[in-house]
Amino acid sequence: MKSIKDYQFWFVTGSQFLYGDEALQQVAENAETLVSSWNSSGGLPAKLVLKDVVTSSQVFDEIVRQANYDESCAGIIVWCHTFSPSKMWINGLNQLNKPYAHLHTQLNRNIPNEGIDMDYMNLHQAAHADREHAFIAARMRIPRTLIVGYWEDEQVIRQIDDWMRVAATVQLSRRMRVVRFGDNMRDVAVTEGDKVQTQIDLGWQVNTWAVGDLVQVINEVTDTEIDEQIAIYKERYDVATEQLDSVRYQARAEIAMKRMLDEEGAGAFTNTFEDLWGMEELPGLASQHLMDLGYGYAGEGDWKTSAMTHLIMCMGEGRPGGTSFMEDYTYDLTPGHELALGAHMLEVSPRLAAERPKIEVHPLGIGSRSDPARLVFEGKEGPAILVSLINMGNRLRLIVHDIDVVKPTLEMPNLPVARVMWKPAPNLYTGTKCWMLAGGAHHATLTQQVSWQQMRDFAEYFDLEFVHIHADSDPDRLQQELKLADLAWKIR
Repeated sequence: MKSIKDYQFWFVTGSQFLYGDEALQQVAENAETLVSSWNSSGGLPAKLVLKDVVTSSQVFDEIVRQANYDESCAGIIVWCHTFSPSKMWINGLNQLNKPYAHLHTQLNRNIPNEGIDMDYMNLHQAAHADREHAFIAARMRIPRTLIVGYWEDEQVIRQIDDWMRVAATVQLSRRMRVVRFGDNMRDVAVTEGDKVQTQIDLGWQVNTWAVGDLVQVINEVTDTEIDEQIAIYKERYDVATEQLDSVRYQARAEIAMKRMLDEEGAGAFTNTFEDLWGMEELPGLASQHLMDLGYGYAGEGDWKTSAMTHLIMCMGEGRPGGTSFMEDYTYDLTPGHELALGAHMLEVSPRLAAERPKIEVHPLGIGSRSDPARLVFEGKEGPAILVSLINMGNRLRLIVHDIDVVKPTLEMPNLPVARVMWKPAPNLYTGTKCWMLAGGAHHATLTQQVSWQQMRDFAEYFDLEFVHIHADSDPDRLQQELKLADLAWKIR
């Protein structure tokens, strides 16, 4: 699977011929100072590449042509060091098909009291140069990310880091492949969707493989391969069962699924307990470890959540915390301490685990198969978001809900699955009402690695409707906003 580190980002500086060669040379050197400093800081997930100073439309048009056809380029950042008339950017911006960020900063933190003169003013004028550049993007209604602040400050580096992750994920989305082992769970609505329109909008290729095809590959897995997979399990997890046949079957199933996913270049997969033809167990441990490796997953054939889980994993690559497929299961309605308990039959990623997960084998009670091995653990505490992508018929809606993951308030000794407990913002009742008003699914992606702002930017680049549920959310206000949004999308 492709990583953010496999991409690069281009840094473009704006100016014009009016200032003369000496000033333009200084602009180029100053831009190189910024890029070199950021690349050596260790604060960015990928490399910034310095491009020519843009002094004419021809220069920028050529940069855009190269960026569009360079698969390693995931986006461009523009900074107008001096005044750069924005009409000369129009043709290039019209053609740009990569994510675009606009940096608003200046080289020097402070105004030099004795050093400031007209030459200094002409050279260091981003304060109004970037306003000229920002106007044309607003006039052209181009999706963009604005990064504002002093370039050496950590918060600016963090904003660039956030944008790079979103931009790379946009590129990954356009090449996204999802393998569905069987179809959707019967009669379920929210896991359905328009695969053709989604491929048009997001680039995802979503196709189905018969479970029988998977079973054939499962039967071809050798004992030696299974032994090697078991050794990997033992390195990562504690084996807390004597039913090793089940663990070995999960290893066999994982090897087969991974083989098929890699042959298709797929980053995500789905299955359903209603279609396990020829399989001895529902893949529990197998699916969990594949998520631990970075593959997206969702149950009941939910290809939208599966793909989003993979993409969000990629966006959060290398950051602390975890990302996983998640399902709202039940509530603790203790007055004043209302919490949601998230789990699934088996498949929650160990990337969320607070401590080393245990491999256990227990009856499942659904799917009519043998008792499957699975990872059992509690989720790690901390702020997180829930992300749900739903199909509204005439558009896709991306819903993001702020939550705080907490340590489970109960031991729950007879619940042998991975479990995560959280407090939704602003509280369980209000947050849940907002989620349901927006049509949020019972499946979601839970992530501690990606912010709601990054998901908003992702939605902006793909022209998705975006709904954010947060500490100040109000159901009545949200309901009105959703009605207005429906009207706006109908007349687009």
